[in-house]
Amino acid sequence: MATKSKATKSKKTRSKATKTKKKLVIVESPSKAKTIEKYLGRTYKVVASLGHIRDLPKSKMGVDVDNNFEPHYISIRGKGDVIKNLRSEAKKAKKIYLASDPDREGEAIALHLAYLLGLDTNDKNRVVFNEITKDAVKNAFKEPRTIDMNLVDAQQARRILDRLVGYSISPLLWKKVKKGLSAGRVQSIALNLIINRENEIKSFKPEEYWTIDSEFQKGSKKFQAIFYGENNKKLALPDNDAVQNVLKKIDKKKTFNITKVAKKERRRFPAPPFTTSSMQQEANRRLNFRTRKTMMAAQQLYEGIHIGKEGTVGLITYMRTDSTRISSIAKHEASVLIHEKYGADYAATKPRKGKMPEGAQDAHEAIRPSSVTRTPESLKTYLNKDQFRLYSLIWSRFVASQMTPEVMDTMSVALEQNHVNFRANGSKTKFAGFTTIYKNATDKDNILPDLAEGDTVKLAKTDPAQHFTQPPARYSEANLIKALEENGVGRPSTYAPTLDTIQRRYYVKLVSRRFEPTELGEIVNKIIVEFFPDIVNISFTADLESELDGIEEGKENWVEVVDKFYKPFSKEVAHAEENMESVQIKDEPAGFDCDICGSPMVVKMGRYGKFFACSRFPDCRNTKAIVKEIGVVCPKCHEGQIIERKSKRGRIFYGCSRYPDCDFVSWDKPIGRDCPKDGHFLVEKKVKGGKQVLCPNGDYEEAIQK
Repeated sequence: MATKSKATKSKKTRSKATKTKKKLVIVESPSKAKTIEKYLGRTYKVVASLGHIRDLPKSKMGVDVDNNFEPHYISIRGKGDVIKNLRSEAKKAKKIYLASDPDREGEAIALHLAYLLGLDTNDKNRVVFNEITKDAVKNAFKEPRTIDMNLVDAQQARRILDRLVGYSISPLLWKKVKKGLSAGRVQSIALNLIINRENEIKSFKPEEYWTIDSEFQKGSKKFQAIFYGENNKKLALPDNDAVQNVLKKIDKKKTFNITKVAKKERRRFPAPPFTTSSMQQEANRRLNFRTRKTMMAAQQLYEGIHIGKEGTVGLITYMRTDSTRISSIAKHEASVLIHEKYGADYAATKPRKGKMPEGAQDAHEAIRPSSVTRTPESLKTYLNKDQFRLYSLIWSRFVASQMTPEVMDTMSVALEQNHVNFRANGSKTKFAGFTTIYKNATDKDNILPDLAEGDTVKLAKTDPAQHFTQPPARYSEANLIKALEENGVGRPSTYAPTLDTIQRRYYVKLVSRRFEPTELGEIVNKIIVEFFPDIVNISFTADLESELDGIEEGKENWVEVVDKFYKPFSKEVAHAEENMESVQIKDEPAGFDCDICGSPMVVKMGRYGKFFACSRFPDCRNTKAIVKEIGVVCPKCHEGQIIERKSKRGRIFYGCSRYPDCDFVSWDKPIGRDCPKDGHFLVEKKVKGGKQVLCPNGDYEEAIQK
């Protein structure tokens, strides 16, 4: 009987334990949910909303412009099961915490969750943390707060403005130009910047100029100097005649006098830790990462990576920020590491503060490692290639920002003969400072021999060279983000989707990592410039961004800000509806006939670019991809031509024109010659500093002759 009684008691205890209510925490992503649940323990259950759960409807404007721009939110299609599960978990929960991201979007998600779950917005159920580490998460749950309605209003104002612009202009573009087009506040300015730059390039007239690079010698040591001018005044060399006039005055048998030597000590300070924008720019320049790829890898590092015994840990702080601020704890941790690893001389006593861009919000810290003691090398086995490269960049940039400046000895030398002046500049690193771990590829010493005023040196040779002024370069992703940020257009979270949208709409295309506008992009830009000038007015948009930031700070009323924009904008829309003429995008003749019906083929514009189609469409639906032959016969079947193709991700590769009969493919460009060593076909491969011809088997290579 005693045994039976114990068994019954044990069963009741287990039953009671299973009925104990848990505290429910709602975050956006499943990976974030897993990480946080491990930190909080058994009394918590963490679930994911999978991003936004309510939004404006896709089928209509969803904004009541006559009733204070009241938004009509609906549950997002496809989120029914998620909402059902959240409601079910909420009913069983002892308490509910809303732990979406610590920004405007996260605050709006929290409000929509509160609405769907029937929570009181005055309750302290909102939890925010800037990094997903055990201490940060646990500390955040000690101090929950109410939902910040200023943040919600700021997000709502932006969402409504974007909806008003998009759902007013896009239907006009569909009607007058082509279906599937769109317009938006930030994307229209990005497109306009690209097209204005293209127009500058087209109208650019190169101007000739010359330089005289020379080599001088003191004893056995040689150094470089360039022509400066005459009589200590700078002189331009517009043509070869000017060069010859200078060279006539130089007596190669005589020495040059050193008339001035200026030695200085120069300090170069480290850049501040990353903001979203500077991270995107630097990852594009150094790692060749597209903006979307950078943000995807950063999101994974923020949400948590499993790193062995420590379990799953968020490796960086929140990656959507325009602040360069660093917590005192992080500064101390970095200082300890620098002292231990590099020495006291490398640790800055007062690290420089980064200058905040105009309109920047100081809500979060800069992007930094959640713990600087987790060095990139210690995490290499746990991270994939992209994660490791980005983490290394974030880690080294942060540590460098807490280090002392690089100290350089610079030397400027003036040389003179017969009133002809040359200049030489040298530099030598005296103390590496932060460049020990964060050095630019272009940073190199240029050491001059020991020279003093009154010394004489020999002219070893002169090398006159003709040059032409170059047009401004097309925007890369990094340069375009920098231009948008400098002009106060958009905010950290908008850059990646903006660049993605203008490419998906085929308004621009990336050629050699630079943006080129398409014919379609130029048509859309012309319409917006003509009928909606405020949309592409940079100062107008920057002022609007400042007002939207004012909502976040509680200084502006969101309805008044939207109304101030919408009144003149609605008149522009009405004017455009009456006066905008239809634009006919003419089909170009393809130069050959349809192999199905015999009618002429034409070049049409599609969502992903141009393609061949039958001129009798829709009666004949024959289409063909436009392929680019490279003039090389297939090395596998020796019948087809090698053509340039694009993968789904836009990466160029090379394949046989007889596919699928011949399955030859290569990421590298075949050149039509075989390797003299093993007979394998040779390819042209991109390498640092240019291109090289090599054998894929790795036993032969040759330089490309320029």
